Amino acid sequence: MATAVKSYRDLLVWKAAIELAVGCYAATKSFPQKEAFGMTSQIRRSAASIGANIAEGYGREHRGSFIQFLRIAQGSLKELETHVILSGRVELMAEEDMQKLLSQSDDLGRMLHAMIRSLQQKSS
Repeated sequence: MATAVKSYRDLLVWKAAIELAVGCYAATKSFPQKEAFGMTSQIRRSAASIGANIAEGYGREHRGSFIQFLRIAQGSLKELETHVILSGRVELMAEEDMQKLLSQSDDLGRMLHAMIRSLQQKSS
C-alpha cells in the first residue's frame, strides 16, 4: 500500500535528489581549495537546485507549475552531470565517485521523466 504524500519531503524523487546532492558534497570535499569558487561551487549549486526545484514546484499547488519546475530540475540535473564528467576528465574527481554520481543521476533522471509523464497524463 502506498503512503500518502503530505509534503514534497514524502516524494521519492525529492529524496533521491537530496541523496545525490549529499553525494556531490562528499565527492567535492577533497577538491583543491582553489576550486572552492569554481567547480566545487558549480557542482554543489546545481545538485542543490534539483531538490529545491522539486520542492518549489510541489509548493505551487498547480499541476502545470509543478511540471515546469520538474523540467527545471531536469535541466539542473543535466548541468550537474556535465560538471561531474568534466571534473572526472580533469582529474578533480575520482573515477569511482564520478561513476557513482552519474549512476544516481541516471536513476533520478528516469524518476523525473516518469513523474512528468504521469502528471501530464492526469492533466489530459
